[in-house]
Amino acid sequence: MIVQSHPLLSILFFALSFKTLRVFLRTHSFTLPPKQVEGNRTKSWRWTNLSVSLVHSAITGPWALLCVYNSPEMLTEIFTFQSSFSYLLVCVSTGYFIQDVADIVMNGQSRASWEFLVHHVLVISTFLYIVLTHHYVAGAVVALFVEVNSIFLHTRLLLKLANAQTSQLYHYNKYINVFTYIVFRLSSQFYLTWFMMKNVSVLPNAGYINLSLNLMNVMILVYFYRLIRTDFLRKPKHYLQNGNNNTKFVDD
Repeated sequence: MIVQSHPLLSILFFALSFKTLRVFLRTHSFTLPPKQVEGNRTKSWRWTNLSVSLVHSAITGPWALLCVYNSPEMLTEIFTFQSSFSYLLVCVSTGYFIQDVADIVMNGQSRASWEFLVHHVLVISTFLYIVLTHHYVAGAVVALFVEVNSIFLHTRLLLKLANAQTSQLYHYNKYINVFTYIVFRLSSQFYLTWFMMKNVSVLPNAGYINLSLNLMNVMILVYFYRLIRTDFLRKPKHYLQNGNNNTKFVDD
């Protein structure tokens, strides 16, 4: 398979593919930002960036689930198992994260979205190790279960940009978002952490992967707290007034 024999070129191709998608979404009328976002350069950029992220999640989340459905042994053979289908998934996702870092930096959003950059650097460094060594491919696939939740997480942020926090869609999405956050983000992340800590003394480079996992564990717990606080503990009027006024890439 050409992807496995030329992984770096393949990742570059997928990064350019997501960049092309970003240009398409930015220039075609049916994907342009709503009126609440038009006229504001930062919000317009965020709309396009989140739209690309939503496409990535809609592709890779179900793809990761399908990989494990076809080969359930991936859940226990974290280090050794791989298939062409799962390896391709990791390459596609690595390309997306590289493109997203470039998009954030080149559009001057590094300070506002430094948390995303830290997360992406951790993912990219780990995924590059995986695609170059062909180790932990199954672990990367399980880690990509989080993209199922990201579908609803990105939808939530797009609705906030459109100032639609009181809509029925936002109301239903916030419950699905919390449910998938627990099932697909927290559970998969903690399962991988448990597996790596259990086998840290016998698996190669398990220490670094453990470090990356634990750093991301802290981040996703902080995000989860912010999510609950904003969507369930605050009154809607509060975040309608404040939700779109700061320059941070991802508001609460």
